[in-house]
Amino acid sequence: MKIAMALVAALALGAPAAILTGDKALVISAQDVNAQLGGLVAQAKPTGSAGPIIATYGNLGLMLSVRTASGVGELHQRFDDLMIVEEGTATLVTGGALVDPKTGDNGEIRGTSVKGGTSKTIGVGDVVIVPAGVPHQILLAPGMVYKSMVAKIKES
Repeated sequence: MKIAMALVAALALGAPAAILTGDKALVISAQDVNAQLGGLVAQAKPTGSAGPIIATYGNLGLMLSVRTASGVGELHQRFDDLMIVEEGTATLVTGGALVDPKTGDNGEIRGTSVKGGTSKTIGVGDVVIVPAGVPHQILLAPGMVYKSMVAKIKES
């Protein structure tokens, strides 16, 4: 149920940061999403990624994500990720184990990479669900720009 709610919400997303309340709906146009994603490319170049949260509602946070370089290995202890690829292609590695894991202040675990996972190519229009507790990493070819919408769904 949480994943389905997030998918519906993620498909409607794309405006400046917003807080949703129980009796209100937010619709963000595709034009606004694309404009915001385009504006994040320059911001992502120095570090390899940029990703503002654009809406929150209960256990759901919606964000935009732009990558200009491969990401680190990640394992979210309390959040499912639902990603919708908007531009580019990447290799998604899931499963296996984090290399050199370190737990951050927020309880999330990051590592230099994921070892022993399964690799899949993902591209425009693909929907990816990574449950809490699953190591994952997004790898990009040199020069690739990868854009996605991401729903972070907090486990109860």
